[in-house]
Amino acid sequence: MGTDGRRLPPPAAPRSRPHPIEAQRPKNLVAHMARDGTITLDGDHERVWIDVIDKIDEVYSDLLRYESDLERKNTALEEAQAFIASVLASVSDILVVVDERAAIVQVNAAFERLVGEPEAALIGRSLLDLVEPPDRRPLADALARGAGTGEVEVRFRTTAGSSDLMAIAASVRRGRNARRAGAVLTGRPIGELRRAYMALDNAHRDLKDAQRTLIEQEKMASIGRLVAGVAHELNNPISFVYGNLHALARYRDTIVRYLDALHATPQPPDAGRLRRELKIDAILADLAPLLDGTLEGAVRISEIVRNLRRLSFTSPRERHPVDLEATVRTAAQLAQRAKAGAARVTLDLAAGVCAVGDEGKIHQVVVNLVDNALDAVAAVADPEVVVTLAAEGGDAVITIADNGPGIEPAIADKVFEPFFTTKPVGKGTGLGLWISYSIVTEHGGSLSLGGRERGGACVTVRLPACTDAVSA
Repeated sequence: MGTDGRRLPPPAAPRSRPHPIEAQRPKNLVAHMARDGTITLDGDHERVWIDVIDKIDEVYSDLLRYESDLERKNTALEEAQAFIASVLASVSDILVVVDERAAIVQVNAAFERLVGEPEAALIGRSLLDLVEPPDRRPLADALARGAGTGEVEVRFRTTAGSSDLMAIAASVRRGRNARRAGAVLTGRPIGELRRAYMALDNAHRDLKDAQRTLIEQEKMASIGRLVAGVAHELNNPISFVYGNLHALARYRDTIVRYLDALHATPQPPDAGRLRRELKIDAILADLAPLLDGTLEGAVRISEIVRNLRRLSFTSPRERHPVDLEATVRTAAQLAQRAKAGAARVTLDLAAGVCAVGDEGKIHQVVVNLVDNALDAVAAVADPEVVVTLAAEGGDAVITIADNGPGIEPAIADKVFEPFFTTKPVGKGTGLGLWISYSIVTEHGGSLSLGGRERGGACVTVRLPACTDAVSA
């Protein structure tokens, strides 16, 4: 292929040449006749003629060698040209070469298939005429700018209508003396890719919505598992609040009768008997404990309600120092009350350890972890869950250890994946540990799972500790 894009003609067949001696032999020789009649050539002329013949033979040999080299190079050039043509024909992306006026110089087979016309009909035509009118200006600007300007999206006019959306990249084509001789454009269809991307984006949004829904459902499921224990705990204070109130009501009626009788006459004769009969002294002595018990029940109800409010996430971005001792204690007790088993929950909590974060979320993490530990020891003969809190360096460390069967090494790296659960169907969603891991990570901490020397599992939560301890 020449510099103008045209194919080179095949080399001409070598023509037979006469031997240089035969072709160049002079017709007349300069001779001298001696007195004895012999004819001899002049010595100088003979040497000159021999030198000429030798030079002609040398030049002829060089010509034969040059001709052979030229034939080999022409064959290699034709092979390279055929290779390049086959490569261009096999490329799936379109390739178009244009001159400085955007006239088409060469195209590949992919572009021919795209527009539905052969290369011979396209050469010399303006590339902009093959582009849909709204896309001509962006393509013209890309041709003017050259390489390094990114891609433009255009649609080509074809025999069947408009092509799919194409991403076109333009680079400058240099000619002789490195002068700009046009541009080379490459492109690929992106309509299907864009549609796939949009479908993937929609699926991602749907997945995020489903994830958000599942998290809310897990929160509701966690609250639901606690309802039984919370209802039982509420019934205890409410029962003696109601009992005390009924007793106070009866005492009130009795005191009213006594006071009415006492004030009926200035000096009732049977006031002392009536006082003893109605047990006024005992009632007066019992009023204080009844009131104290009622107040204690009200305080306990208020505490339970306050603990339930910690499960809400009305201010997910609110961060403040959290007294981990109180939070972990409340969460562990609440999780224990929700379970009907007889597992011992031992608390070893250091005072004054705090972390900056969302108290409700940290509370939920501890509830989830203790709840999982209680489920793990449900079938153990002597079930026990140990919850500890300590400060290590700049971290607040919470550990929940149990003496259950532990975690198999084969699934240890999967326990924090969403929807992964070892519980039977209907007993767990596989989101508790994943939500806990997400919450701890959001707080800048870490959540890890390991084993115990005496058997069982141990979950360690590390949270950045406060610079100043929370006062009790």
